[in-house]
Amino acid sequence: MPSHPNPDELIFFVNGRKVVEKNADPEVNLLFYLRKVLHLTGTKYGCGGRGCGSCTVMVSRYDLKTKKIRHYPVIACLVPVCSLYGAAVTTVEGIGSLKTRVHPVQERLAKCHGTQCGFCSPGMAMSIYTLLRNHPEPTPEQIMEALGGNLCRCTGYRPIVESGNTFSVESTVCQMKGPGKCCMDQEEMPSVTRQEKICTKLYNRDEFQPLDPSQEPIFPPELIRMAEDPSKKRLTFQGERTAWITAVTLKDLLELKANYPKAPLVMGNTTVGPTTIFGDEFHPVFISPLGLPELYFVDSTDNGVTIGAGYTLAQLNDALHFIVSEQPKEKTKTYCALLKHLRTLAGAQIRNMATLGGHVVSRPNFSDLNPILAAGNAIINLISKEGERQIPLDGHFLERSPEANLKSEEIVSSVYIPHSTQWHFVSGLRLAQRQENSYAIVNAGMSVKFEDGTDTIKEFKMFYGSVGPTVVSADQTCKQLIGRHWDDQMLSDACQLVLSEIYIPPGAEGGMVEYRRTLIISLLFKFYLKVRRGLNRMDPQKFPDIPEKFMSALDNFPIGTPQGIQMFQCVDPYQPPQDPVGHPLMHQSAIKHATGEAVYVDDIPPINEELFLAVVTSTRAHAKIILIDVSEALAFPGVVDVITADDVPGDNNCLGEIFYAQNEVICVGQIVCTVAADTYAHARDAAKKVKIAYEDIEPRIITIEQALEHNSFLSGEKKIEQGNVEQAFKHVDQIIEGEVHVEGQEHFYLETQSFLAIPKQEDKEMVLHIATQNPSAVQEFVAAALNVPRNRITCHMKRAGGAFGGKTTKSAVLGAVSAVAANKTGRPIRFILERGDDMLITAGRHPLLGKYKIGFMNNGVIKAADVEYYVNGGCTLDESEMVIEFIVLKSENAYFIPNFRCRGRACKTNLPSNTAFRGFGFPQGTLVAESYITAVASQCDLLPEEVKEINMYKRISKTAFNQIFNPEPLRRCWKECLEKSSFYARKRDAEEFNKNNYWKKKGLAVVPMKFTVGNTEAYQNHAGALVHIYTDGSVLVLHGGCELGQGIYTKMAQVASRELNIPISYIHLLETSTVTVPNTFFTATSIGADVNGKAVQNACQILMARLQPVIRKNPKGRWEDWIAKAYEECINLSATGYFKGYQTYMDWKAEEGEPFAYYVYGASCSEVEVDCLTGAHKLLRTDIFMDAAFSINPALDIGQIEGAFIQGMGLYTIEELKYSPEGVLYSRGPDDYIIPTVTEIPEEFYVTLVRSRNPIAIYSSKGLGEAGMFLGCSVFFAISDAVAAARRQRGLTKRLTLNSPATPEVIRMACTDQFTDMIPRDDPSTFTPWSIHVS
Repeated sequence: MPSHPNPDELIFFVNGRKVVEKNADPEVNLLFYLRKVLHLTGTKYGCGGRGCGSCTVMVSRYDLKTKKIRHYPVIACLVPVCSLYGAAVTTVEGIGSLKTRVHPVQERLAKCHGTQCGFCSPGMAMSIYTLLRNHPEPTPEQIMEALGGNLCRCTGYRPIVESGNTFSVESTVCQMKGPGKCCMDQEEMPSVTRQEKICTKLYNRDEFQPLDPSQEPIFPPELIRMAEDPSKKRLTFQGERTAWITAVTLKDLLELKANYPKAPLVMGNTTVGPTTIFGDEFHPVFISPLGLPELYFVDSTDNGVTIGAGYTLAQLNDALHFIVSEQPKEKTKTYCALLKHLRTLAGAQIRNMATLGGHVVSRPNFSDLNPILAAGNAIINLISKEGERQIPLDGHFLERSPEANLKSEEIVSSVYIPHSTQWHFVSGLRLAQRQENSYAIVNAGMSVKFEDGTDTIKEFKMFYGSVGPTVVSADQTCKQLIGRHWDDQMLSDACQLVLSEIYIPPGAEGGMVEYRRTLIISLLFKFYLKVRRGLNRMDPQKFPDIPEKFMSALDNFPIGTPQGIQMFQCVDPYQPPQDPVGHPLMHQSAIKHATGEAVYVDDIPPINEELFLAVVTSTRAHAKIILIDVSEALAFPGVVDVITADDVPGDNNCLGEIFYAQNEVICVGQIVCTVAADTYAHARDAAKKVKIAYEDIEPRIITIEQALEHNSFLSGEKKIEQGNVEQAFKHVDQIIEGEVHVEGQEHFYLETQSFLAIPKQEDKEMVLHIATQNPSAVQEFVAAALNVPRNRITCHMKRAGGAFGGKTTKSAVLGAVSAVAANKTGRPIRFILERGDDMLITAGRHPLLGKYKIGFMNNGVIKAADVEYYVNGGCTLDESEMVIEFIVLKSENAYFIPNFRCRGRACKTNLPSNTAFRGFGFPQGTLVAESYITAVASQCDLLPEEVKEINMYKRISKTAFNQIFNPEPLRRCWKECLEKSSFYARKRDAEEFNKNNYWKKKGLAVVPMKFTVGNTEAYQNHAGALVHIYTDGSVLVLHGGCELGQGIYTKMAQVASRELNIPISYIHLLETSTVTVPNTFFTATSIGADVNGKAVQNACQILMARLQPVIRKNPKGRWEDWIAKAYEECINLSATGYFKGYQTYMDWKAEEGEPFAYYVYGASCSEVEVDCLTGAHKLLRTDIFMDAAFSINPALDIGQIEGAFIQGMGLYTIEELKYSPEGVLYSRGPDDYIIPTVTEIPEEFYVTLVRSRNPIAIYSSKGLGEAGMFLGCSVFFAISDAVAAARRQRGLTKRLTLNSPATPEVIRMACTDQFTDMIPRDDPSTFTPWSIHVS
């Protein structure tokens, strides 16, 4: 590394304050600098690699050429701090706070209920804020585009979009009855009685403060003076290992590139950044050409346009839009193709960082733009110290042919894109797992030139991405088609030729080989149709049009703005005004979420002498540990110690869960040791120096099938049975058998597992700050590991940035890992898992295999069912036994089958242990029930909804395990869902659509739900609370529930307010702690508010009973007077509340019991449209009717339903975990694991809370945190319905059961046609696939 003894000072502004950094390190990114140097913790770490948007901030720069300020969003985790010289950075703290003034963006995000766990909220706020700085009155489309790069796992996005749309002048509220009125207002609902008045208003827009753009902070004048300084000089920043040099002129840049030919040019850092972070690339020198005017320009001529290499993709987008508006349509075909892909390429943040030059020259194999540029005959303009030259952006360049490469000293100065011509057609085509912000599975750029006035091919180009290690040109295919007519025979030949030329090996990286082969020719067919359509428009007489049924194949699914209504019962007008129960109150931390002031574990300020922990995990699925060599790691700078199993003073195994691997490893991702160092960077780099020698052990069991072969199980069989199943099978008209596979799901909470373990100086005490669902379990595991009584371990839990079950057992294990490190080093340990490590170590939802045998009559009545379930539990028990119990007990869903048998077992495999996840087995297991119902309907030639109606519980009944329940609310939800969603009318419309469209199909499905709430053992349902009243009348409420985003603290405040009859403003909730409320059970299974609410109620009632003598003496007194008097009279103003819990039980030997507290009922109707050529789908509409009984807080409950539904939709459609045959998880970040974004939510989304009674629960409420998850399968079955329609039209009458998730791959390959028949297929025995299914 070259030495620069006199580095420059880095000068930039953050939130209006000048920052002068004298020791700027090129390896430090803006996120680290904000959080660890400036201690601005509002900006969050979510993934560390461009995919989630949690770290979004605004960067502002002065444009010397236009004399204007440019504001744009960036993701701070990829911005090198050295690139910020002369820039102004605005973080969430800089736009508003509770200490100063809350910004309208923050206020509306909170009041529209757009936050739950709150971890993504600062990033969301900054994305909307940056948009408003550029467009104070944005369109709904601009709001959607601005949020496309931000992930949220809690809310389901609808309220976030709605908060942004409050700034739009275009209303997105249903106005079918005129402005400001809703089609579902009270007078439109004659079935609703006056006592059940329905409300649709979750917030009051009149409360919003107006947006005043004139009040925004000004751009620092000093930065303008710096930009305009004529004597600017080269800047050099020297780090610990690297140097950063910013060129001041083009000549200077070329000189630097000649001197340092291997140094990368860094502009947006969207390519270099990820390779250095995740690819372990190292560069001793970085060169930055940021701001050089020679790289930022647009030059239009009569023949085309030249665009500077420094233009970001967002600037390119703006430039192309302007050109398209100015030029005749025939000249802009290449530009329009680029614009179509630019809309969905990455998110707004990346588009504002990545540059045209960087994208072109990096030549990623997945590039969406390069294939189009190549098809459009683009030319790359290069410059070096030796001069200028041009190279074509063609197949040789994209395939990295040596003769087409840049010389080491050359840079891209600009890209020339020619205009298209009249007889020239250019298109970009792509298919990704998700519509926006997702790498393409296959993409293409295609162009054809015809002899003027004919359909004779003069020039043909096809370039494909994501089919090999580089973008691939189908050059030989195109050459053979020159001179051919553009007709069906040409298409057929072209498909055969291109499949021969572009060969994807069967074991190719990325998998999906047959699907990708199909996409190669499916996209070609789409291009063929587009060109046929274009020729027809030019000369309808000469060129026949494509069939009307094919027209819909031309269009991509649009990205619309979601609309919807949320309906709930209004509060009784006679309820006292200060009683908050039943009101849609904002989450009590919502404003703090939106301002970034809510404190999470890693936001806690640094503690003196704290160390950072990095993990070393197993790379083998099942092996002996022969050697652990930590010598190099211990010698690494900053390293204090390496911790192994030998350093655990107590038990290294608690309840079967292993903290540090000892002697052998039983999965890839098992923690072998940890490294403690002075910085996380040092700990992480040192961890890579640990050398472990293994000796593989057989068998290595990865899949359920392998576990069954080896009889490998974690626990015994669970079984329930009613009737005489075998006898019933003898007296039915038909019997069908089948199996359903449901793959797993990653929790993808935005806040990764986080711990701060602080050893105390006496009595072996230790304090832990944790993000968990179960502080008592963390306390138990830590005490066991340290060999101390539990009373020495204190766990503090303020809030978690999402959990969904992933922070129950897993946080206990990882808490013990951190505590052992703190114990050994004697210093505080900060242990924050990287996203990739979190996904690898903690696993997720259990993959499931369901096998069924169903006996039924020809009229659809099911007489007998025999169902077997197997889940992939992983290497240790974790929660697998409880999950399989829940699956078996809940397996019948809403249907009465008189002869019913269900069995289940948890398989032991060499994967990380799967664990609790929202729904706790119900979403997987009940999908099997819905699948066999659908199969029966197919056999009987009935609609699935008719078979569901026939077999649904209709009167007070007993379950298969003899628990009595009343299905009346189920019937209500089902009936209202069918009626108010207009299901049958829309079903007829879909059938008409399907008749008229061959390549696109619509599907509808309605699913009912009988969801159980509570745990099967009574002790698991108990709860405690502690309520203090202080002498000023203020109240502190403490309880055992954990705030995970579901709003439990808000509901507890509502309960205390009602019980104490005081305003909610008097009440404060501090945290959940093992000191204040001991021996709690996990916050899960939807009962958190139920049981803790009962405990808080109990404590408040005790206090009110004590206060009654005082109140009776002064009935008209104030609360404060009563408390002061009670204090004087020595009345205890502190009370412990306790709820013994729902008295549930299950006798597995007798196969009966009362295992659940109560049931939540619901129904969901979804409509989708499927592209049969690509497998893409669009969710058009969803209606949810949920039995909420009496909602304590409709805003929170609707938020839980919507968020769970979208998470469930992800489970059943696009979320896909990829494992190697050796048990290695490939999916370790948002680029590899695709969760829904704002573009995946329903275009129309209607949620209704249906009223019923539930006297067993507090205020007759119901726990709704998980129930919505399963309703996401209405999307799955709507897809199945659409696929079935496609198959019927193609003459395929054989019933096909889809497995979950119904990804684009599954959908496309199920829609069998001439293209799927055309592709080559490989014998599975001749190759090892890249990835496998583990269910």
